[in-house]
Amino acid sequence: MNYKIRFCALVVLAMLSISLTVAADEEAEEVVKMEEVVVTARKREQRSVEVPLSVSSIRGEKFDALRSSGMDVRFLSNRTPSLQMESSFGRIFPRFYIRGLGNTDFDLNASQPVSVLYDGVVLENALLKGFPAFDLDRVEVLRGPQGTLFGRNTPAGIVKFESARPTQTLEGYGRLSYGRFNTSNFEGAVSGPLVPSVLSTRLSLLAQWRDDWVNNEHTGKEGALGGHRDLAGRLQLLWTPTPELEAWLKFHARDLDGTARLFRANILSKGETGLISDFTRDHIAHDGRNEQTLSTRGLAVEVRYDIGDFQLVSLTGAEQLTNFSRGDIDGGYGAVFSPPSGPGEIPFPSETASGIPALHQFSQEIRLMSPEARRLAYQFGLYYFGEFVEMEDFNYNTLAGGTLDGMVRQEQEATARAAFAALTFQFLDDLELSAGIRLSDDVKNYTAWRETAPAVTGAGPLGPIHQNPQDTVWSGDLSLRYQVAPNVQTYLRAARGFRAPSIQGRLLFGDGVTVADTETILSLEGGTKLRLWEQRLHLNMAAFHYFMQDQQLTAVGGEANFNRLVNADNTIGRGFEAELTFLPITTLEVSAGLSYNQTRIDDPNLAIQGCGAPCTVLDPRAPAQGTFSINGNSLPQAPGWIADVSLRYMRPLPGGARLVASMDWAYRSRVRFFLYESVEFADDRLLEGGVRLAYLFPNVDIEVALIGRNILNDTSPTGGIDFNNLTGYVNEPRFWSMELVRRF
Repeated sequence: MNYKIRFCALVVLAMLSISLTVAADEEAEEVVKMEEVVVTARKREQRSVEVPLSVSSIRGEKFDALRSSGMDVRFLSNRTPSLQMESSFGRIFPRFYIRGLGNTDFDLNASQPVSVLYDGVVLENALLKGFPAFDLDRVEVLRGPQGTLFGRNTPAGIVKFESARPTQTLEGYGRLSYGRFNTSNFEGAVSGPLVPSVLSTRLSLLAQWRDDWVNNEHTGKEGALGGHRDLAGRLQLLWTPTPELEAWLKFHARDLDGTARLFRANILSKGETGLISDFTRDHIAHDGRNEQTLSTRGLAVEVRYDIGDFQLVSLTGAEQLTNFSRGDIDGGYGAVFSPPSGPGEIPFPSETASGIPALHQFSQEIRLMSPEARRLAYQFGLYYFGEFVEMEDFNYNTLAGGTLDGMVRQEQEATARAAFAALTFQFLDDLELSAGIRLSDDVKNYTAWRETAPAVTGAGPLGPIHQNPQDTVWSGDLSLRYQVAPNVQTYLRAARGFRAPSIQGRLLFGDGVTVADTETILSLEGGTKLRLWEQRLHLNMAAFHYFMQDQQLTAVGGEANFNRLVNADNTIGRGFEAELTFLPITTLEVSAGLSYNQTRIDDPNLAIQGCGAPCTVLDPRAPAQGTFSINGNSLPQAPGWIADVSLRYMRPLPGGARLVASMDWAYRSRVRFFLYESVEFADDRLLEGGVRLAYLFPNVDIEVALIGRNILNDTSPTGGIDFNNLTGYVNEPRFWSMELVRRF
């Protein structure tokens, strides 16, 4: 890996030296200032420098380059400080981690401490959170608790996707690419007026295809797995009948048919961290079926009405979803008691599926906002959230041809209500105080029953089992922002957030339903935001320390192959974040990010089961047989270091054409896959780089580009299965493509 780091450093230095040499040859360099990024972290459009919290925005060409391979929303992972993402489902069910806080649970009703919003509407279920990112104005990442304005399930932070809005002028674009594995991606949008100055619309489409490219050595079939067909669209209408009234309607949909996550048997090297020496991405040996489908539909209506100087805002959202996903979980074929089997030792076969026949989500927010320009600005409102989801879990007997051998049904109804208020008071021209509070009431009604149990368990039908957790919780924040100088802002922030009670009901291999109580967090943060060198250098820095009580943790798999929820007495985290955007010359832009996160579980009495696979557990044994103490451990999927750097260089060519070269790198340090510490179920580091070389034709808005992602072909495990063998799954492969873009 050291050679990769050295290579990256040489490439970056080479680009900088070439660019600066060109700049030195330009006698009259035009002074260009960077625009201040506008965000909606406090549900108002504000310059990011004026927002007293750690916030990032990804937009424009950087956003387009990062997702150019056709990857799902996990392209954001490690591309901004303290943000890590992974998934054991493939292109759906992304798991977000901010400042080390996340949830490794793969249950279909699993909650996460990172909330995802699309145009202000929360996407609560993890399957909804995977909606593709296309035709967006920006992606915002808000770090730290956001309990005042966004409420439940935001103790770690928020990822906000903001769509490009309809316009009153006719415009649009089309983006078509073709690359490795016969991957084809099309994205396009058209926007313009239907009734000038009154009604405008925007239609956005995304279509992504990839052929099956992974060969199944067990069946002898080439090109057996790894492909997908992913279609999505969004239709918007923006109605402004009067200067006081604006209504924004959005409809979106997605249909996916493809390969579920490919689990690979015994790819983790016994007794050491890393992959086996002869691992290859394009070969697998499965005897179970693999399939995945997902269909989502959603509607959102945002109405803004000016009442004098005040504004009344109504935001309504509705989502529905169906899904089915089946996979070969042991990652191999056969079993030691039913040869032939492999690769390596397969103690027993495991083939399961999960699905959602129906999910319905509805949310409604109403808030009144005062003018921001006043010395005292405030907003207050009411919020309602309702969700109903049906879930099914299946087990299959692979050795008997994949016949059904176990079925569990679950139903969950969740209701949340809240009232909130936030204010900002400007004591002096350079001193501002912000405060907010929210009272939330959360209720869940849950039922689960087992219709049939896997024959190997010797169990029978069970249930119905009912759970009804509920809680009333307050959250809030208090911050102070001080303008030290015209281009220097500092802030202090204290915030309290929470995650509502969660329920876990994996009844295929166990008889119990576990419930985790409300987790709460108190976060202290301080930061500085600098705008220097005539707005050609932006630098944001933040340091934080948080204290979490009753953190909800998921003990996944293990020797008993049974998931359960637990609450840790205390969890402590600390770290810092820094982001830099630099415009040294007109034609070169450099951006970089760096974060450090240290987390620690503080609960002397918390013990969980170790792996069922032959791994090497490093934690001390607990009194109960087969369990290990995790007191003092860091959190899973919580890298200590995350770093990213991006460079964009534009070179004018004779005749009016332009050449644009961009490069980006992302790095994360060691992560552990489970709550316990083991040698095998971890990865030391991941380093992925991307390049884009584009030629822009003169006089027309057409460009052609060569694109590369993961150009050094870093091959790293990103997760594992610990109850059977040393099963793992890996990051995305190296990818090259050509792209044609037409704008109008």
